[in-house]
Amino acid sequence: MPDIGIVGAGVAGLHLGLLLRRHDLPVTLYSDRSPRQLAAGRLTATIAHHAPTLRREESLGVDFWPADEFGYTCHHHYVGGPQPLRFRGDFTRPSSAVDYRLYLPALADAYQERGGELRVGRLAADDLTVLADRHDLLVVAAGRGAFTSLFPRREADSPYREPQRRLCAGLYHGVAPAEPKGVTLSISPGHGELVEIPILSHAGHVTALLFESVPGGDLDVLSDLSHDADPALFLRTVLDRLATHHPDVFARIDPAGFRLTGPLDLLQGSVVPTVRADHARLPNGRYALAVGDAHTVVDPIVGQGANSASHSAWVVGEAIRDGLALDELFCREVAQRRADVVLGAARWSNLMVQPPPEHLLQLLAAMAGNQAAADEFTDNFGHPDRQWRILATPERTHAFLARHDAGPAPRDPDAAAREPR
Repeated sequence: MPDIGIVGAGVAGLHLGLLLRRHDLPVTLYSDRSPRQLAAGRLTATIAHHAPTLRREESLGVDFWPADEFGYTCHHHYVGGPQPLRFRGDFTRPSSAVDYRLYLPALADAYQERGGELRVGRLAADDLTVLADRHDLLVVAAGRGAFTSLFPRREADSPYREPQRRLCAGLYHGVAPAEPKGVTLSISPGHGELVEIPILSHAGHVTALLFESVPGGDLDVLSDLSHDADPALFLRTVLDRLATHHPDVFARIDPAGFRLTGPLDLLQGSVVPTVRADHARLPNGRYALAVGDAHTVVDPIVGQGANSASHSAWVVGEAIRDGLALDELFCREVAQRRADVVLGAARWSNLMVQPPPEHLLQLLAAMAGNQAAADEFTDNFGHPDRQWRILATPERTHAFLARHDAGPAPRDPDAAAREPR
């Protein structure tokens, strides 16, 4: 029986660990924080899980927050400008969002209850030799740390050297949910996007607001403004930017009750979208395999990171269960089996942080008048491989619209003025 070591206890590491324990395989999970430390820490992200990820949770027996009670059923879209676009797309099966400070500790407890070993402590580069000798395969699922340098950057799939958005994510009271309950995706051309998510947290059912700000745009101030230094100024600025750039969300806010759910419920920063090599040969001849953030870091603009990581972990776990040997051929087979979903998520996310190409503008305009197209586009948030096959080229987008009898909409003469800089 192969012995597996997993570095990183995020969604990729835990889903893989749970899957391996379901097949009674020995596995050790290495984390720099204990479940209790994670639960008491700062907000890590605002993450939604789509239907395929929820099905994997059901299969693993960790669907502790059933989507019919905690989930949502649609996306509400808003594109600002002189003639704003508004449309809704519905899922075939619901998605849901749970604060990872609730989610990850619960899964870590389940993993240990099922016989998985969890070791807590920071790893250094010198530990690589020890881990390589201890395990038949080392899976690196942490996007930061001593071992990410094992996996060189893949230039062809990593077009950016700098963050394309600056991020400000927080959990808030005082925002009434959209009707029907769903995520709102709001675009302010030239300034950035807002992703509003109904989420379960330690404070109950609250609202996550993720501002994706174009560097230098009017929303950019939110990534630097300190809530701790002046909470009133921070909240006034958020409300002002919502009113100006994201009016549909602002209309559901009670200014008197609008506040962060807690002092640790705010995260500001940025990411550089990066795709790294799938695997590396270790000094002793064994292999390390990258999953999750160690393999692909995506901008959260379309919420693909965690779902892609879960898919990748599942492919790895099934390959370990079925594989004859954990050799280079095994690593290459894993890379091939997960490529469509994982690279589709990365390429779609990268497209959405660029100035929008003509065919994307045409798609948005057409979906505002075609429910079937809007529904398929929305459902594909759970299927980034399908989404990328629609968005990759103008010809593919036009064929998608033709299939829905929603040919390219006439170009709005004012659209150029609304395009992101």
